[in-house]
Amino acid sequence: MTPECTPRFLASDNTSGICPEAMEYLLKANQTDDLAYGNDSWTARAADRFRKMFDYDCEVFFVFNGTAANSLALAAMGRSFHSVICHELAHIETDECGGPEFFSNGAKLLTSPGVNGKLTPEGIEALVTKRNDIHYPKPKVISLTQATEVGTVYSREELLAIRAVADKYDLRLHMDGARFANACAALDATPAELTWQVGVDALCFSGTKNGLAFGEAILFFNRDLAEDFAWRCKQAGQLASKMRFIAAPWLGLLESGAWRTNAEHANAMAAYLARRLASLPGVSLMFPTQANSVFVELPPVLIDYLRQRGWTFYTFIGAGGVRFVCAWNTTTELLDDLLADMETGLRSLT
Repeated sequence: MTPECTPRFLASDNTSGICPEAMEYLLKANQTDDLAYGNDSWTARAADRFRKMFDYDCEVFFVFNGTAANSLALAAMGRSFHSVICHELAHIETDECGGPEFFSNGAKLLTSPGVNGKLTPEGIEALVTKRNDIHYPKPKVISLTQATEVGTVYSREELLAIRAVADKYDLRLHMDGARFANACAALDATPAELTWQVGVDALCFSGTKNGLAFGEAILFFNRDLAEDFAWRCKQAGQLASKMRFIAAPWLGLLESGAWRTNAEHANAMAAYLARRLASLPGVSLMFPTQANSVFVELPPVLIDYLRQRGWTFYTFIGAGGVRFVCAWNTTTELLDDLLADMETGLRSLT
């Protein structure tokens, strides 16, 4: 990065600030004292609001971050000698430092390939039926990422097909919803339509990527799996003493509807960027842009030029692969600046 350039953030929706609705409720929760360890009124209201939004009497828990949410939920869904089937690009496989295995005391992740970052019924069945002897970790859980790690979404039909395989082999279904709100917006679906109505047993719903400073919600639609889960959270260091400061911003998203409008905006910005990128010479989209992430293949020289201009992005999807992620506060002005720098950089290559 040249000295005169200031960073311009498109690497992740984790780089965005707190949205106004979440901040408003955080400040409200700070106006008076309240009970500790989740016994406060804000936590109770937020949990009830989730139940209303999903139209289901689910168990609701709040933790600090996504790794804890996924790891603890998966640990509750199986035993140490079980295995979890996930896509080879799944966050639990590539980016959680062995957390799911650690908190489950050794449950193994079994990975499957799949086009556009998605598990398929055939891929799942191949892993389940590969072996059934006592030396093989017994498959017990399927973990889906919605939206996927490459910015695509599972349709209701795809989810129902995976649930059918789960039922055939007595498997539980976990959903990593790091960008679940974006999937709901992309499919114009209700939260219920993408979870318990298609057989999801547990959802890890991210707030951090949707306008919160921190805080994830774990929803168990199969309430039996939540037995003693509060103790599991406490043991893992995930029981916040001032839980209301996690719950209140969530309530701001849910009561105002910002959880959905934030996602709709981020998706719209990604679609705008993808459309514009598709028209540039020497630039090719790697995956369909269905949520708020855009994956594009760029010449290495252009990647270096953009970094010199202050742009932040990840390059973890093979040689030339770049990920841009839009957030609740991404603007067309920011994206136009990126596109202008791309055009300048591309002209210098000719």
